[in-house]
Amino acid sequence: MYLKSLTLRGFKSFASATTLRLEPGITCVVGPNGSGKSNVVDALAWVMGEQGARAMRGGNMADVIFAGAGSRPALGRAQADLTIDNSDGLLDIEYSEVTISRTLFRGGGSEYQINGAPARLLDVQELLSDTGMGRQMHVIVGQGQLDAILSSTPEERRGFIEEAAGVLKHRRRKERALKKLADMDANLVRVLDLTNEIHRQLGPLARQARTARRAHVIQARVRDARARLLADDLVAARDRLDAHSASEEATARRRAQLEGELASAREGLAALEDQERQWGPRVEEAGRAWSSLTTITERLRGTHMAAGQKVALRRQPEPEPSGEDPQVLDEAAARAGEEDARLLAQVEAARTALAARTRERGQCEDADEAASRRLALVNARVADHRERAARLAGDIATAVSRHESAQGEAERAHRAADAAIARRGAAEAELAGMEDPSGSAYGGDAGGAAGRHREASRARDEARARVDALLGREREARAERARWESRRDTLAQSLQPADETADLLGGDGVLGLAAESVRAEPGFEDAVAALLSPYTDAVVVADAEAALEQLERAKRRGGGMIRMVVAGGGAGVDPGAGGAAGPTAGAEPGAGSAGADPGPGAAEDSEAGAGAGAVGAHADVDAARAAGMGELPEGVRPARRVVSLGERAGALAALLDGAVVAAEPREALAALRAGGVRVAVTRGGDVLGRGTVTGSGARASSTLALRASHEEAVRRAEEAAASCEGVARELEAANSALDAAVREANTALRELRAQDAQRAKAEGEYARAASAAKAAAAEARRAQDSARRADDQVEWARRALEEARERAAAAESVEEPESVEDAQAAAAEAVRRAKEAREAETRARLELRALEERSRQVQARARSLRQAAAREREARAARARREAQRRAELERARDVEEAAAKALAVAEGAVHEAAEERSFAERERARVAEEVARARRAADQASAELGALTSAAHRDEVARAELRMRVEHIEARAVEELSIEADALVEEFGPHMLVPVIAEDESEGAGAGAVPGPAGAPAGKARKAKPEPAVGDAASGEAPRRGRRGAEGPAGASAGRPFVRAEQEEALRRAKRDLEKLGRVNPLALEEHEALAARHKFLVDQVQDLKSSKADLLRIVEDVDRRVEEAFTSAFADTREQFAHTFSVLFPGGTGDMVLTDPQDMLTTGIEIEAKPAGKKVKRLSLLSGGERSLAAIAFLVAIFKARPSPFYVMDEVEAALDDVNLSRLLTIFKELQQASQLIVVTHQKRTMEIADALYGVTMRDGVTTVVSQRLGE
Repeated sequence: MYLKSLTLRGFKSFASATTLRLEPGITCVVGPNGSGKSNVVDALAWVMGEQGARAMRGGNMADVIFAGAGSRPALGRAQADLTIDNSDGLLDIEYSEVTISRTLFRGGGSEYQINGAPARLLDVQELLSDTGMGRQMHVIVGQGQLDAILSSTPEERRGFIEEAAGVLKHRRRKERALKKLADMDANLVRVLDLTNEIHRQLGPLARQARTARRAHVIQARVRDARARLLADDLVAARDRLDAHSASEEATARRRAQLEGELASAREGLAALEDQERQWGPRVEEAGRAWSSLTTITERLRGTHMAAGQKVALRRQPEPEPSGEDPQVLDEAAARAGEEDARLLAQVEAARTALAARTRERGQCEDADEAASRRLALVNARVADHRERAARLAGDIATAVSRHESAQGEAERAHRAADAAIARRGAAEAELAGMEDPSGSAYGGDAGGAAGRHREASRARDEARARVDALLGREREARAERARWESRRDTLAQSLQPADETADLLGGDGVLGLAAESVRAEPGFEDAVAALLSPYTDAVVVADAEAALEQLERAKRRGGGMIRMVVAGGGAGVDPGAGGAAGPTAGAEPGAGSAGADPGPGAAEDSEAGAGAGAVGAHADVDAARAAGMGELPEGVRPARRVVSLGERAGALAALLDGAVVAAEPREALAALRAGGVRVAVTRGGDVLGRGTVTGSGARASSTLALRASHEEAVRRAEEAAASCEGVARELEAANSALDAAVREANTALRELRAQDAQRAKAEGEYARAASAAKAAAAEARRAQDSARRADDQVEWARRALEEARERAAAAESVEEPESVEDAQAAAAEAVRRAKEAREAETRARLELRALEERSRQVQARARSLRQAAAREREARAARARREAQRRAELERARDVEEAAAKALAVAEGAVHEAAEERSFAERERARVAEEVARARRAADQASAELGALTSAAHRDEVARAELRMRVEHIEARAVEELSIEADALVEEFGPHMLVPVIAEDESEGAGAGAVPGPAGAPAGKARKAKPEPAVGDAASGEAPRRGRRGAEGPAGASAGRPFVRAEQEEALRRAKRDLEKLGRVNPLALEEHEALAARHKFLVDQVQDLKSSKADLLRIVEDVDRRVEEAFTSAFADTREQFAHTFSVLFPGGTGDMVLTDPQDMLTTGIEIEAKPAGKKVKRLSLLSGGERSLAAIAFLVAIFKARPSPFYVMDEVEAALDDVNLSRLLTIFKELQQASQLIVVTHQKRTMEIADALYGVTMRDGVTTVVSQRLGE
């Protein structure tokens, strides 16, 4: 593989497209300094992915684009195309020739291409990394590269070998793995914390889940027992009803037979009936009376039985409440109150004691302070006495020393005065020879520059003040704009209808909201909204057909209430017609109506009325008269005068007919008395009709008020935005003026400072001389004064010495002050008493706090007991009310039963009398005609049997009605209590079904699951819950479903047993007791536990996955370290061998070596270079000459090149500092490298050019580099 060609367009000095065709051997690029030779090297590095602007010898990457020169303008982009021959397949790409292109635009954009296809920088670097080049481009030895090698650290030298050996890609892999490890550790810690927290929560939740599952099982047993008992009652009632139905059929057949026999008998007796006319009707009447009384008797008997059953049902009283007796609770609360009273008394006593302890503590502290002051006074007196004696002794010694010093000082002062007088004369003579600058050119008027500076400063300050004021106005304008925009947006959200009407917007035929076409005078929005209610939130539709279509759609959707108004006053739907869609139909008067037809001129009238709303009271009176209203009270206006309806909302005008607006409800009530007034509304929205009043205590803004507020917010927001723009323009102009004023002030200040500096220099010289003269004169005066003061000081010191000796003699007669020990003892005793007083106060305070806390606890207990007593009383009162209701119903049933019994006795007596009367008639009739009597008796016998059957049928009918009522009652209970139809209840829970045997002690089930252990714990240590049978759908409360065979029960149940009612009743009672023992149950515990357990399992799996991934990454790091160590060890050994060979070529007779700084750690060790030229004993590079150091660096690079060859190398004037001998040695090395790699050499050396296979000459013309010649070698 070798570089085949390089094409440059707009790269640095290559303004025109320039192509260099490179040869596999040595290609030299020659030319004068500054011609652009090194730009070729930069182009090679740039196109192969170099990202550093400093490596391109520029300040930023855009410097590589041709910036223009002479008549050539600057270009907008730089492009370099590098073509590589890949015949040997060294590049991992299926092309024998690879072209890498890089384009940089002046705007900062950059593009890469590989064989014309877009690519990334990473793609280019990865493509070239396997060739041994690396990212650091060690194969390009540019100017300064040798210095970088010489100044590099051992670790940086190791990097050169690693790059050549292809180790850097492994290190990048390791860095990515370590970064992933760090991220994974953080994720692992978070997941472990979350897993442990979830595991901590699983324990209590598992217990709740087990309790909930046991409650579900018990509830299922309760439901199962209730269902079976109810099914048994239903089956028994249906059996009795079926038996009565069969008896009814037999009675009907017998009646038909008897009726046939009776008809035959009556036909035979037709001839005899004429003879029995007198007695026949009487007998028939007696028979009918007896039959009717018999029917009545049977009905009364049925009523008596029904009343008896109801008495039996209402006889059982409701059980007493299970709570504690309220009286006991009241007594406990009273005891708590008494205890609180005792505690309050103790608190008051403790407070009194605390006050006493506080006063005692204050007295003790006062005594302590007084003793301290006394001790301090005694100490001060003793110290004063001792200090006075010591001070007097010191005063004598000081006075002696001061006297002697004053004498010496007086002599020195006289000598200094003589010297100062001489210096004063010399300074006055020098000042007399200088010119005063106040009369010179520097002393002239400088007010011009100062005045200009003052004017410029004033203008600058005014401009800055204006900018500050405009900034404040801008902040206020922005705040105002934000406030109104926020209000606008908030109000816009509240303008949409709150019901299903909002869903109609955007539909077919829907024109918008009706409120958009309604405009009310300010202050009348709520009144107009009340009159137009509920159509203020309605939508406007094109016509009645569109309204009906939307109504049908709403009904099909099953939505809520909708309201519509037909545009243009469309007819077809009255505003009072109630129409609704969905389940809330009819819940709101007029909902869903499509509007009404107010007449052709309604819209025009309303608009005219609204436009003239400000004319005054006369216009209101005229409008009222025009509307057919009588004289309105003062302040009351017709509704059409305060509202304007658009064309779309014209249908709403009919709602304003006969409507007036008043300020207060009483004015509205007075307006209703006027003729033609249908309804009156207040400004607050209260509507008064004839016999109706509608209003609300809570004032809420209507839709029209909200829309008016929204329009105002829109207007104010637009005004605020315009104000912001105006202030911004003013601020921009003010900033420009401020900048100009600042520049002018700075210019004036510079002029003023320059003038002040010249004047200050002259004044400084004159002032220095004058100051020197004044200082000399002052010094002379001070010296003379010092001499006089020295003489006075000598005299004062003498008198002070005498006075000190007199005070010392007088102080010897002073007595010692009082004892310090007594004062200290008194102070210690006062401190002890104060400490004891403070401790006593603290104890008293703690006792007070404890008593107060106990009092608060007792008060809380008493309050809780009183509340519990109140709750118990309420429960007992409710039970008493229910019991009173039961007793009342029981009394009514007993009264009915008693009345029915009495009526039944009376009826039976009447039946008996009727039978006697019938017998009497028959006997009389028998006496009249015995022949007829025998036939009549036969007929009567048949008739009597038929009557008996009729009575029996009536009794059976009453019994069947009662049984049907009972069946219906049981079926209703099944639906209400169990949500099961009667047939399903009998089929699944009837007495013919086997009852499954369910273990009653299983309280933990599979629903609670196993409580997982913490994350990372062994799986076997997780706590497992006992399995539990799933009784029906326990979570939903449904009873288990059973098949027709009856032997199948719920999961976990054993084989069933026959139904026994007593056993089921006992099971029901036992299940209810078990359910009460469980107490409060969390019904969602099962679902929550399952979700949390699933979450825990997922997190545990995630932890295992993270740990497995971490182990994989650690193995990757170990594998990378092993590969790096192997590759570096091999590369270092080969490079060391080649370095020794190359060094011996470049330094004949010398020795060179490469040593490791830490041979024990091949992953981090550095490399030191030892170079010992012939005849020298030094080995350190820093001790060699400049040329020797350059050769040593070249030897190091060449050793790397030979140990790990690259397809090509670029040398940029590496031999510039070598002499002819060393150049010859270097060329020998170049020839060795030529055997395996392509060399591109930038050089000035003729000998280097001679070994080249291709030679390119470059020159610079008018700032543009061109290739002027090329020569190919043999």
